[in-house]
Amino acid sequence: MDFGVSFQTHIQRSWKHAMLAEQMGFSHAWFIDSQMLASDVYACLALAAEHTTTIRLGTAVAIAGTRIAPVIAHSIATINQLAPGRLILGLGTGHTAWRAMGMPPARLDDFRHTIEVCRGLLTGRSVDYHERGRTRTVRFFDLEHGYVNVRDPIPIYVAAAAPQALAVAGELGDGIITISVLSADTLRATLAGAAQGQRAVAAGAAWPVVTVGVSCVQRPGEALDSPRVIARVGPRIAVGLHFGYEAVKHGKPAPASMQAFLTPAYRAYLDERWQEIHATHSRFLHPGEERFITPEVVSAMSLTGTREEIIARIRQLEAAGLSQLVISPPWGYVEESIVEFAREIIAHY
Repeated sequence: MDFGVSFQTHIQRSWKHAMLAEQMGFSHAWFIDSQMLASDVYACLALAAEHTTTIRLGTAVAIAGTRIAPVIAHSIATINQLAPGRLILGLGTGHTAWRAMGMPPARLDDFRHTIEVCRGLLTGRSVDYHERGRTRTVRFFDLEHGYVNVRDPIPIYVAAAAPQALAVAGELGDGIITISVLSADTLRATLAGAAQGQRAVAAGAAWPVVTVGVSCVQRPGEALDSPRVIARVGPRIAVGLHFGYEAVKHGKPAPASMQAFLTPAYRAYLDERWQEIHATHSRFLHPGEERFITPEVVSAMSLTGTREEIIARIRQLEAAGLSQLVISPPWGYVEESIVEFAREIIAHY
């Protein structure tokens, strides 16, 4: 089992978080791409590449459409020149990045095209690129003088939750990224929807399965809804619930694992803040939102408990196919969470 950490991308701090994660034994550091909320993901990745030596670095996730596909490929290949073979391109349709601008995530056909173009360019090939009603063949002109590095492989992990996106992940991804899938049964269903990673299976390789969640090790006698626990796990839980809320708002079902928690009262609360609900993501809760982060929600949508309880749940997830657990602590708790998880979980796993 690999262990990673993801964080709100910050130009002055994220490279230090990546350094700390490397020192504490994490295998991966993942950087969030959200242009209205955070610093530029590739600028931050470049700093992390220069200040680390072994930890793998990735986007979790780069967003289709906010940059055109050749620019995404160019950006990650540039960082690969600084940290050869340590880069992973995570790609997604963009819940927060697009919703924060009042727009829907990328269409599935555009998402597929983004993955295909990035894969072709990152393997040094010429590819057909569609843009503004035109199709042109594009390629990197100079692969010999250090501008970009496509010699060292850059795997593409596809973020997916809905059935059609899961099918795309299985078909085109070198791995899959799921969000807050912390139940073994839910993970099995997710992998079934992705057709068991047929791209990797065809190549005779294990298919990396990554889930991004949040964790807090309880102190003796501490309740699941204590102020410390809610501050540590509440913002990440809210990101997931906001995703489910947006699905319902646009006439689609929320993920089954979230439906019980999206109560009429919570949806009414979010209705009042609909235009700004994404502004707090991965940082803090809206005023009064903590009352909806109940012990039941904390138990279901985070890895919170004693050391032994958390390790037992991770082993269940590993048996169901998980290969990497990524914790995503809210802003202000990144260092504390990295150290706690390393000492309490990684060291005893």
